[in-house]
Amino acid sequence: MTKYIQLFIAIIFSTSNLHAQSVIDLGQTDQIYSTILKENRTINIYFPEDYNSTDTIKYPTIYILDGGIKEDFIHLVGIVRYYTQPWIAQFPKSIVVGIENTNRKRDFTFAVDNLEFLEKEGFKKESFPQYGKSGAYIAFLESELQPYMENKYHANKDRTVIGESLAGLLASEILVEKPDLFSKYIIIAPSLWWGEQKLLHESKNPLNANIKNPLKVYLGIPNKDEDIKMYEESIKFSQILKQINKINLCFDYLPLELHATIVHQAVYNAFKKLYPKK
Repeated sequence: MTKYIQLFIAIIFSTSNLHAQSVIDLGQTDQIYSTILKENRTINIYFPEDYNSTDTIKYPTIYILDGGIKEDFIHLVGIVRYYTQPWIAQFPKSIVVGIENTNRKRDFTFAVDNLEFLEKEGFKKESFPQYGKSGAYIAFLESELQPYMENKYHANKDRTVIGESLAGLLASEILVEKPDLFSKYIIIAPSLWWGEQKLLHESKNPLNANIKNPLKVYLGIPNKDEDIKMYEESIKFSQILKQINKINLCFDYLPLELHATIVHQAVYNAFKKLYPKK
């Protein structure tokens, strides 16, 4: 089932009681049933302005993990649209896929033996009633969503993933465990504290073993004074990534941004750094 994502603009004429209304199509929303997750998932899709279903042109695809309409889809689509305008042409016209969340904590965290570490991180155990199912979510991305986009729409295998906070943890896990699912990773303020830094401690060997193709990775971090532990964990992660020959890493410290404000600026920066103007 598909519906259009529309923005309505009402133009009010001061000289009359008539109202004119125009519709701006931002994209469309598809409903996909996942047999892996055993639930319906809402997928918001933005197409390049000259996208035509009858063409043979295939486009790079940008996947937003926090991709709901009330999450990061709309404002990040704005950056994509801006950078792909012909007078800017910072990077190729792309399809954007926003995956709306149903249970973020469940889907973006990997399995752990217990939740004793949560209190040290400032969380109550009750705040994570479900967790540890990232393996199923990654399988959904690999076996259902990516094939869906590439079979139904003109999406090629040049894939970028964007994740922040817990979604940044998931993007980091994919990079470590299944790096070739994406060719570019935009990881922002990742929650590497999960599982007492298990991913951080165990990442180097899987990375070396699993990477087949060269990857570009952007790692954006907000002001360290807000969360020095998260900053130090990200520094350690960047040091591991720098040792991997097939990873081209861009580490970006944004001291003017906080955890709550970093996403937009970091993605803006990432597009400039991952797609340098020729």
